[in-house]
Amino acid sequence: MAIISDYEEEREQKPKPSSSPSTSSPAKPFSASLDPSNPLQFLQKAFDFVAQETDFLEKPTADSEILSAVRTVKQRKEKRKAEEKKLNEERKKLQTKEVNKEVQQEIREKPELEKAPVEVEKKEESGARVPNLGNGLDLEKYSWTQTLQEVTVVIPVPAGTKSRFIECEIKKNRLKVGLKGQPPIIEGELFRSIKPDDSYWSLEDQKAVSILLTKHDQMEWWKSLVKGDPEIDTQKVEPESSKLSDLDPETRQTVEKMMFDQRQKTMGLPTSDEMQKQELLKKFMAEHPEMDFSRAKIN
Repeated sequence: MAIISDYEEEREQKPKPSSSPSTSSPAKPFSASLDPSNPLQFLQKAFDFVAQETDFLEKPTADSEILSAVRTVKQRKEKRKAEEKKLNEERKKLQTKEVNKEVQQEIREKPELEKAPVEVEKKEESGARVPNLGNGLDLEKYSWTQTLQEVTVVIPVPAGTKSRFIECEIKKNRLKVGLKGQPPIIEGELFRSIKPDDSYWSLEDQKAVSILLTKHDQMEWWKSLVKGDPEIDTQKVEPESSKLSDLDPETRQTVEKMMFDQRQKTMGLPTSDEMQKQELLKKFMAEHPEMDFSRAKIN
């Protein structure tokens, strides 16, 4: 009996497990400033905080879970960008329709404006044109397309033309193409310099001359093939996403920033640099409420 009593006494002294789930420890605050030019520093501080306060990083699956979270965030960002692009395109179409309606209404109310479309058409012919699907232009004697790295020119020639009948001179700043004994089809100074050693021409099916020119500056869109020819509106150039994926990360980031800034300017919105300055000013104003910012401007 003494043994049983001692056992029961010890069991009574032990803390009984609570029937209700234990409450979690209160959340601990995390404080760090994000420098847009060095986001990795912010992430390092975040991971240091997680390692200090939890044992999450000790899990064998911690790396894969973090990568999965990064992929999820990246996919959400890409989805938002795609939705914003679609929304902007729809907004542009709607604005164009509204402008056309207003113009037509004004013409009906003022018959003397009926000649206005002819004048507008002349201005468009003398100004920048909308690029073709290859971000170049289709002209009467040839067509050209481009990527950030290369320019491709296609010149129709009479069927059955032999390569020995073709005259093609590719230089750093000039291009001359034509048939022997005839005036050149293309002759002039290129819009920008190229790499002649990385450029070449070929005869396709004996009915078209194809020329590939490798750009020297691979961060700029050409407005025309040769100076003096009709120019395109480079703000309406839309490179394929597959081409962007071929670029190194730094170049791709620069190109995407340039495209974003062009879209923002087209819609009359601030560029990425202007948005960053606005954010810095807002942050500074929040940190110094005692100062008067009523006349503050962002240049």
